[in-house]
Amino acid sequence: MGVAPNKFLAKVASDLEKPNGFVVVEPGRVQDFLDPLPVGRLWGVGRVASQVFDELGIRTIGQVRRLPVELLHQKFGRAGEHLWQLAHGIDDRRVVPDREAKSISHETTFAADVTEMEILRAWLLELTEQVAWRLRRHRLRGRMVQLKLRYGDFSTITRAQTLARPTNVTHDIREAAAAMLAERLPARRLQVRLIGVGVSGFENPDQVQRNLFDDGDHERQGRLDAVADQIKERFGTDALHRASGLLHGAEHRPVPRPDEQC
Repeated sequence: MGVAPNKFLAKVASDLEKPNGFVVVEPGRVQDFLDPLPVGRLWGVGRVASQVFDELGIRTIGQVRRLPVELLHQKFGRAGEHLWQLAHGIDDRRVVPDREAKSISHETTFAADVTEMEILRAWLLELTEQVAWRLRRHRLRGRMVQLKLRYGDFSTITRAQTLARPTNVTHDIREAAAAMLAERLPARRLQVRLIGVGVSGFENPDQVQRNLFDDGDHERQGRLDAVADQIKERFGTDALHRASGLLHGAEHRPVPRPDEQC
């Protein structure tokens, strides 16, 4: 996490101590923070710009700051003034905190590879409950369910399934994710380090037409979710879990790393 007077500085600060760092840039120490950093930390400095700076003997942001803006304009055109401003810690862009959500997802990374399918299914249900609950809180329904898996060799795959109708029902999302999990995990590759579930393809719930032939089970699942949400709102999110989600037990339940949750 980076805390700073503007977006550029906050982004640079957040990148310095990954994955678990916390960096604060105080207004009076902006140049002390920027000057020692390599020139590549400036937005817009890629391979070509780095070669130009290298020819000029420029290695750090502090050296860029001391260059005449006219020289930067000569070398980089209109982008030269932008680089000069960033080197001085100037970034006047507005921060826009609220954007329309494109997807909602949760994932967890295990301390060691998981090799038991029942543990993965239980985690899948727990992650699905978290995603579905957030969907309902934000009055969203989505058509696409995503599954993310990272194996013991750190190779990662993502798969998606489009549903017949948009949903925020836990049962619907779990069924789609479980089907993809069974398909993507042959016994020889049952060594999973990360699992995640997400939903996207949102539609306005007020514009979603009800299916005249909705089956009774779907309606029951919706009512079950509504009751579960009421209990969680009153007693906390850990107050209620579906029974199959308890199979992994405390001994199989690593604490998710905060930086691995979306």
